[in-house]
Amino acid sequence: MSREKKKNEYFDAFLEKEILTANRYDGSAGETEGEQKEGLRYEDAGIDGRILRAVKELGFEHMTPIQEQAIPLFMMGRDIIGQAQTGTGKTAAFGIPILQKINPENRSLQAVILCPTRELAMQAADELRKFAKYMNGIKVLPVYGGQEIYKQIKNLKTGVQIVVGTPGRVMDHMRRRTLKMDQVHTVVLDEADEMLNMGFREDIETILGEMPEERQTGLFSATMPKPILDITKTYQKDAAYVKMTPKEVTIPLIKQAYYQVRKQDKEEVLCRLIDYYTPGRALIFCNTKRMVDELTEHLKGRGYEVEGLHGDLTQGQRDTVMNLFRSGRTNILIATDVAARGIDVSDVEAVYNFDVPEDIEYYVHRIGRTGRAGKTGRSFTLVVGREAYKIRDIERICHTKIKERKVPSAADITARKAEKILKEATAVIENEDISKATEYILDAVALGQYSATQIAAAFMKMKLGDEIEDIRAEKFFFEKKPFQGGRGGKGGRSDGRTGRKGGDGSRSGYGKKPGGWSSDKNKGGYGIRGGKDGEKSKGSYDNKNNSRNEKSGFSNKGEKNRDKGKFANGKPKDVRRDGSAAYKRESDFEPRYGGLRIKTKFD
Repeated sequence: MSREKKKNEYFDAFLEKEILTANRYDGSAGETEGEQKEGLRYEDAGIDGRILRAVKELGFEHMTPIQEQAIPLFMMGRDIIGQAQTGTGKTAAFGIPILQKINPENRSLQAVILCPTRELAMQAADELRKFAKYMNGIKVLPVYGGQEIYKQIKNLKTGVQIVVGTPGRVMDHMRRRTLKMDQVHTVVLDEADEMLNMGFREDIETILGEMPEERQTGLFSATMPKPILDITKTYQKDAAYVKMTPKEVTIPLIKQAYYQVRKQDKEEVLCRLIDYYTPGRALIFCNTKRMVDELTEHLKGRGYEVEGLHGDLTQGQRDTVMNLFRSGRTNILIATDVAARGIDVSDVEAVYNFDVPEDIEYYVHRIGRTGRAGKTGRSFTLVVGREAYKIRDIERICHTKIKERKVPSAADITARKAEKILKEATAVIENEDISKATEYILDAVALGQYSATQIAAAFMKMKLGDEIEDIRAEKFFFEKKPFQGGRGGKGGRSDGRTGRKGGDGSRSGYGKKPGGWSSDKNKGGYGIRGGKDGEKSKGSYDNKNNSRNEKSGFSNKGEKNRDKGKFANGKPKDVRRDGSAAYKRESDFEPRYGGLRIKTKFD
C-alpha cells in the first residue's frame, strides 16, 4: 500500500472521530425530540449515590456514548483505550470510576491524571471536584508549570488522593519526592496524542515506569498514531478498546471559505471580515506565539476587544485571558493551536485562520470550535500564494469543499458599519432617555445653519471613521504542466504546434503551412533529429520533390551539405559532436530521458 494511500486512510479514520460529538453532550443536536436516542442513565450504572447526586445537580441524566462504553469497563478494573475528542464528556468517563475507587480514609496519592496543558489540567480537576462535591475527605489537586511549586508542595503535604497535572510538573514533584507513587492504583493519560506532539513521551514513560505494576491504566486520545500504540502495548494489560462513533460530522455544519490575499494585506482583510460578519464571539488562530502577540497588539490599536493566548504567558495571565473571554468582556481570542487545546467555550460563531495550519489535523480541530450543538458556524482562512495548495490538500483529505470568496468591498464594509451604527442608535432611542440630547439638536437646528439630517450625518461620519479603499485582489493559479513541444525520441515524431519557438524558427515538427509539410525554414517531421532554422533534417522529407524516396521512403543525402550556406556571417555559436552546426546546446532539444517517448494528446 502506498504511503499516500495509508495517509488518506489514517486521516479518514481521524475525520470520523472529529464528528459533532457534542450533539449528545450538548443536547443531541441534529435530532428531533421524537428521534432522539437517549443513552444509559447514570442511575443504572451502579454509580455511588453521592456521585449521582452531584451529577444530577449538574443537569445530566443520560450518559454520552463514550461514558456509556467506558464507565462500566473502568469500574470493572479493565485497562481502557478510548478514542474521543475534547467535549465528549470523557472526563466523567474516567473521573467517575476513579472517584468510586478512592478510599477517603487513606490520605495517600491513589490516582494520577496526566494532561498536555495547564488549562486542561485545571479543567479536569474542576470537573472531578464537582463530581466529588458530596464525597467528604476526597481531595483533588491540579499541578502544572507556571504556578509556584512551594504552594503545590504545601497542598500535597495535607494529603491529596488525586493529582491532575502536566507531565513536566509531575516529574518535578517525583524528583523532589513530594509525589509518592507506591499506592497509586489508577493512571489516566488524557489527550495522549497531544502530549506526544508536545514532546512529553520520555516524561510519560518515566512516570509510568515509576508506577506500581498492579494498576489500572486508561488512555484517551483523539488519534491513534504508532507511538500511542507502542505505549499501550508496553504499559497496558488486556486493554479494552472504546471508540466514539457519533453520527454527525462537524464540517457540514460549518460554512468554510478561504480568501487569496497578499501577505501585507492579511491584517486588513481580517479586520474587514470581522467588521462584515460581526461575530458575537470569535477565535483567531496563528501558527506562532510571536504572531499572536503582534496581531493582538495591532487589533487592540484598531479598537477591537481582543486578547492573546499562548504558552509563554504566566498562569495568572492565562487565567485572566480565559475569564475575560468566557465572561464575554472580550469577544475575540487570538491563540496558537496548542494553547487553545481543550478550551471549551460555547457559542463561538466564527473561526479565523490568520495562518493556514501546518498540520491538516489542526484545521479540523480549529474549525471544530464553532458549529457545535446543531448551530451553524463559519470558518475563514487567509491564503497567501502557494498556500492555496494546502487548501486543496485539506479538501481532498477531509472530503469537504472550502469555497473561495472575494474580500468584501469597501462599499460593503461601510454599508455594514452604517447598519450596525443605526441599530445601536435605535436601541438607544428605544431603551434610554434622549430628551436632553434632543434639546441640544433642536437648539443647533434653530440656529438655521445646519439641518437635523446634516447633524445626524456628521455623527454617522464620525462613527464610520476614515473612508477605506478596495483591497487589490490576489489570485494564485494552480500550476498545470504545459505540453512540451519539440522532438520526440529516436524515430519519434516531433510536434511544433505548441507555439514554442513557433513560426519560421520552430524547432521541429509540422510547419505552419496548413495541409503540407514544413517549408525551407521549418523542416521537421520524421527522423532522428528535427530540423532547425532552415536546416534540412537528416532523414526528413526532401524539399525538392516533397515526396518519399522510393527506395527507403526518406531522403539519404549526406550530412556535409546540410549546413551549407546557413552561416554566412561567420562561425556558428555551437557545434554538435558530429560537426554539424547548432545555435543551441544539444540538451535544449535532445530528449531528456534518452529514447523514451512520452505520449501526449497531440500524438
